[in-house]
Amino acid sequence: MAGELKVTLVRSKHGRLKKHAACLRGLGIRRIHNPVVVKDTPENRGMINKVSYLLKVEEA
Repeated sequence: MAGELKVTLVRSKHGRLKKHAACLRGLGIRRIHNPVVVKDTPENRGMINKVSYLLKVEEA
């Protein structure tokens, strides 16, 4: 796990659990279809796994 991941929000964060919205903020995601590159760390993987139903994840 030493690379980077490109994370894109594909579904709206409105109406979701507060903890899930907090995970999106922690990843630096602001709006739909705006990709963000994050480091591939266990902490970021955990946040991505929690809100995976809202995201599209690719290797960067």
